[in-house]
Amino acid sequence: MGGGAQLRAGIVGTGFIGAVHARSVLLAGGRVAGVAASSPESAREAAPQLHAERAFESADELVASEDVDVVHVCAPNHLHVPLARAALKAGKHVICEKPLALDDDGAAQLVELASRLDLLGAVPFVYRYYPMVREARERLQDGRSGALRLLHGTYLQDWLSLPSDDNWRVDRALGGASRTFADIGSHWCDLAEFASGHRITRLSARTATAIGQRTEAAGRPAFGRGDGRGPMRSVDTEDLAVVQFETDLGALGSVVVSQISPGRKNRLWIEFDASEESLAFDQESPEQLWRGRRDCTALLQRDRDTLTPAAARFATLPAGHPQGYADCFDAFVADAYAAIEGAPANGMPRFADGRRAVLITEAVLASAAEGGEWTDVATDLVEAGP
Repeated sequence: MGGGAQLRAGIVGTGFIGAVHARSVLLAGGRVAGVAASSPESAREAAPQLHAERAFESADELVASEDVDVVHVCAPNHLHVPLARAALKAGKHVICEKPLALDDDGAAQLVELASRLDLLGAVPFVYRYYPMVREARERLQDGRSGALRLLHGTYLQDWLSLPSDDNWRVDRALGGASRTFADIGSHWCDLAEFASGHRITRLSARTATAIGQRTEAAGRPAFGRGDGRGPMRSVDTEDLAVVQFETDLGALGSVVVSQISPGRKNRLWIEFDASEESLAFDQESPEQLWRGRRDCTALLQRDRDTLTPAAARFATLPAGHPQGYADCFDAFVADAYAAIEGAPANGMPRFADGRRAVLITEAVLASAAEGGEWTDVATDLVEAGP
């Protein structure tokens, strides 16, 4: 699944997701040449934990360094465009967390720049890398499932379900105008389009901010719990969204996304209802793909001996030995590093896919602002880079 031997990675952002990137870099055969964080002190503290060779004084120093080949942007959302742009202009390949940008102008700029400079730009839509997602994709796109009529599902979390819960993502200035949909709804829509081959063309959306005041703690790590102490601040990003949509190939769909659903930790669930069979995938039970036909139902298991070749490629452990999110991230980074070395893999998410998510998010916000009016999703005309 890719080499990447001795590619030198620089990681900007040393929180939860930065550590995930660092692990995958090492497993892909790369080196963590250095890290940068919100302060030099934070970078120095995190460097040994991320097995980094050095701590940079700033993100600007890292992206300009001749000791870095590929920059992993894991900083807050408002920094994605300036950091990715600077890295590309410095001749670096870039892996940038989503959202790729806070608006389409920024996303389009990065897609064009990576393509023009012949550099890789990738976005970690890593749920694509579950073997059972690839199995569903093969069945849907080779005709075995029949014509897709309906796709629907949810992405539910609970880590912001209390007024004492807070994080920089809640702050519009740092996270952007959309929080819940841009953060997790984007993953669901990417998975829906990737597996089905359909594209969302029109949608109607409603959003809500159920918790209008939160205890301020913007520096708290993602998924960390608060104690309710501290000043309160107003919230103007959405806690939840309900979206219905149409696709270019004639299917209808719906998705509910929430970060305030108690008990739901990371439930990305999606079902594809086609003319011959339905297929359902639950990210919290990723070893199985539910298949339903008129006369029977079955659970397809992650077993490389029975999966299609496209899915078996990612079944790295024997059946019954669970694989999960970290394995998906490892496979994504390995694919990205292989692409840098000239061996691009089918299905690797690029900057164009990140821009696609931004366009859908903008349509959701526009529709919600008009009380759920049907809104067209803009067409993304710029092609992916190499």
